[in-house]
Amino acid sequence: MSGKPLDVDTAAMVAALFAALSDTSRVRIISTLVSGERNVSSIAQAVGISESAVSHQLRSLRQMRLVHARKQGRQVFYCLDDEHIIDLYQRGLDHVLHE
Repeated sequence: MSGKPLDVDTAAMVAALFAALSDTSRVRIISTLVSGERNVSSIAQAVGISESAVSHQLRSLRQMRLVHARKQGRQVFYCLDDEHIIDLYQRGLDHVLHE
């Protein structure tokens, strides 16, 4: 790391990433996807919110390229987009659980 300030566009993208992670439901959805791909109803059951609410949150996560969707028949399965997302989630979790 150089210690130089980020350019405005890059700073905006990083801020948008953290904004996407600022919602409890989205973080809980990400926590369920750390273990692998799941469909909307499975995610809804795991986090205890409606399928409609999960779909709404997944739309935001997909727009931020945090999750990836795969359609199989009528079902849509979601997984985390890449290992960076798992690492970011795990580092955040480690930070808040650190004593």
